[in-house]
Amino acid sequence: MSEQPLYGLVLSGGKSRRMGADKALLERNGRSQLAFVVGLLRQHVERVFVSTREDQQNEPERARYDLVIDHYNDMGPLAGILSAMDDHPDADWLVVACDLPNINDATLTFLLEHRAEAHPFTAYTSSHDGLPEPLCAIYRADSAALVRQIAEDGIHCPRKILIRSDTHLLEQIDPASLDNVNTPDDLAQSVLETGS
Repeated sequence: MSEQPLYGLVLSGGKSRRMGADKALLERNGRSQLAFVVGLLRQHVERVFVSTREDQQNEPERARYDLVIDHYNDMGPLAGILSAMDDHPDADWLVVACDLPNINDATLTFLLEHRAEAHPFTAYTSSHDGLPEPLCAIYRADSAALVRQIAEDGIHCPRKILIRSDTHLLEQIDPASLDNVNTPDDLAQSVLETGS
């Protein structure tokens, strides 16, 4: 196994435009979705960080956690991933988006048990299109140079980075576990709800 520390990164810096409400603050059983995902990751990693934009860092729910503040603008989730790699260059990262209502312990356990040290990334294939799922994946510390190189070529989509790389891909054990919520319709069909 890797000698690098394994940290968790919960991506919560999105603008939630389609949802119309901050997705990190959606609730399940009286606590935020952000708290739920942080709690899951804490069972598997040494430290958990919450990725956020600079203008979100004082939002009370995010401020409860160790933060990685975006160093980059207009790069979407990649801003958080690269910022985490900048702040903690010796760590491997278990990266998970905050808007996965069905994410569960079994999905994370299987991903970690099957991570491949010889590959820069380990990820599930999407149950919808067979492409890599970059927002529940492992990014090894030594993948940072590769990520930066591709980003410098103008590719800021994490999925496209994994597609262009030697990514170790796994079949999902629970196809619904990586479904996300982006719109009020998605929310209505999920276990999440807006806060009171």
